[in-house]
Amino acid sequence: MGDIVFTRRSGWIPNVIREDGELKLMLGAGADANHEPRTFTFPIGEAHAAVVQEDLARHLLLWSAVLPLCDAAGSRGPLDETAAVALLDPILLSAPADVDALFRRIEWDRDRLIAHGADIDALDRGQVCAALRSATETPDEKRARKHHANRRRAERGAVLGPLDSALLRYTGQYLHGATVPRRIPAAVEATLLPEVMRVITTAERACAGMRIGRDPRRGKRATDKRDWDRMATAVEAAVRRAHPELVDDAVRTVSFLLCSEAADRSRNTPVEEDEEAAGDRADVGGSARKTALSFTDDKDVGRKWRSDQSRTATAEFWEFVGDRSAADNEVFTIEDEEMGEGIQLHFYADSVARVTTVGAGGGGADTEYRVEYSLVDGIGGYRTLVSAFVRGGCAALERHGSWMSDAAELERARRRRDAE
Repeated sequence: MGDIVFTRRSGWIPNVIREDGELKLMLGAGADANHEPRTFTFPIGEAHAAVVQEDLARHLLLWSAVLPLCDAAGSRGPLDETAAVALLDPILLSAPADVDALFRRIEWDRDRLIAHGADIDALDRGQVCAALRSATETPDEKRARKHHANRRRAERGAVLGPLDSALLRYTGQYLHGATVPRRIPAAVEATLLPEVMRVITTAERACAGMRIGRDPRRGKRATDKRDWDRMATAVEAAVRRAHPELVDDAVRTVSFLLCSEAADRSRNTPVEEDEEAAGDRADVGGSARKTALSFTDDKDVGRKWRSDQSRTATAEFWEFVGDRSAADNEVFTIEDEEMGEGIQLHFYADSVARVTTVGAGGGGADTEYRVEYSLVDGIGGYRTLVSAFVRGGCAALERHGSWMSDAAELERARRRRDAE
């Protein structure tokens, strides 16, 4: 790095440096393969350096025009110095009308100018020089993010009314739609907060009593996507009926808020309580409750459970699944060795097999098993089957599936289901 000749208070605005006796403009932009900021330089003349130092607006306009060239360089490519140098005279030394005309032809970073105080209406009219009359060295990044968010919504045809905007601010999603929502009443104008709370109350009533359970197939803290979708559908339908004036962005942010809160409650619920709540929803049947079980996965890793342990068998099993389940580990077995029966869960195929010993091997003969298959409807179906087996063995599974003795028949049933 050369000696700094001129710099502004904001460290990101390009600096003028002298390197090996040559004046250059130096700026940081983009990132390399290790996510570290990249630095670019290109040569400028004495006259260009004088304008950069004396005219903040021209300095910012040049920066705005060079940034797309930095983006084009990617994480490791060189800056197109020829293209960068070609911008110097037209932006720094030309009349305002010619600069405006240039910016109608080239790519430039609008958000940078808005962050530094550019007049948005003037930018929309193509008057970039006039827009920078109120420019400031210190950026207002929030102003730029707000404008960027509004532009993206406008491109989708979403025009926010006052209540729409208030709901997005209440959930913290006004600037970033992907932000995990939370309740921020202080972000809403006092006059609009009662209206916001009426919408939230409508949503809360629509999903009262609903829950989003865990889905250990996808990890220890994963939750059931079907439960999420059901709750979101209920909330959005109710909010749209009660408040038809709201745009989709506002309705979705409310459902996202309620679903996120329900999912967090599930993640923070002890495993035993979560398992009990899921079991209470299912009529599992059976009475031959298990006293000792073995759990195994597709990697031959196992865990034992006995009834004298402090945790229930279902809670222990689903924690085992949450610990072990992975893209290459989607088959889990629960076995009662004493009774000679078990179930095998095939998460990759939404199916289950129940295995019953029908003839003990003896005198060199192989043990005979009866294997029956059934399709499973999501994690809720798996929870019902596991609870039923723990409480009553294979006999208790009879009413919780359409059991087939032929694997080929199961495959045909799966194809019919997938085609629907």
